[in-house]
Amino acid sequence: MANITAALVKELRERTGLGMMECKKALVESNGDIEAAIDTMRKESGLKAAKKAGRTAAEGIIVNRQSADNSRAMLLEVNSETDFVARDDNFLEFANTVADKAFADQQSDVAALMAGELESAREALVQKIGENISVRRVVLLGGEGKTVATYVHGGRIGVAVEMNGGNEELGRDVAMHIAAINPQFVSADQVPQEVLDREKEVVSAQAENSGKPAEIIEKMVQGRLKKFVAEISLLEQPFVKDPDTKVGTLAKNADAEILSFLRLEVGEGIEREEVDFAAEVAAAAKGN
Repeated sequence: MANITAALVKELRERTGLGMMECKKALVESNGDIEAAIDTMRKESGLKAAKKAGRTAAEGIIVNRQSADNSRAMLLEVNSETDFVARDDNFLEFANTVADKAFADQQSDVAALMAGELESAREALVQKIGENISVRRVVLLGGEGKTVATYVHGGRIGVAVEMNGGNEELGRDVAMHIAAINPQFVSADQVPQEVLDREKEVVSAQAENSGKPAEIIEKMVQGRLKKFVAEISLLEQPFVKDPDTKVGTLAKNADAEILSFLRLEVGEGIEREEVDFAAEVAAAAKGN
């Protein structure tokens, strides 16, 4: 049996980025042959990555890209299990590599994007970090003749805005507003009827409890609905940097028309698994 020296273990760790005990075990199994140990670890990494794939990855990062002529933009969400890993340099490097590829290819289909080398890189990262890593979504905005801008707040909220006219500075200001206030629609006429009907049902019930006459109740309901629509419509909202000016007025003064926007927040819509650590420890103790 070969002598597994500390130097051998160190070299294997530097080449793979994996833990000391994993490296030592692989070297023992390969009788000190580093290349054979690496092959073994690569074969096992797929299995280990698959085992981790079922675990909830609801933390992570939003990455943005924007073309030099401000005509195209992209937002990408890459998830990890913990916020700690989301700040890891290896994770960030992987996220940026995926973002570069997605933007260069203008590819929003995650399965197509990840086929081949990127998926191999993801599996290797899962093996190295020890957490499930997933590329959740890629969204593209813009096109010829359009003006786009992006803004990412704290790596967790990303916004892209598409306009006719305007400039990057205006777009970034609007994107910052969207990140902070979270409007649901660009304008009042985009609010779906079912959203209005649901809100009307709520405010009608509240107004009826006031005991006022029917005609007054109807005015109250219409007034509250109008306020509701203004609150969720971007163009009707007071601009976060200047509350005396509506976002619609801000855009109009800059000869711009806001066409659409995208707002992504890390982990939104993902059902997070509630872990009872006390129960886990008790179960482990009982098993022993």
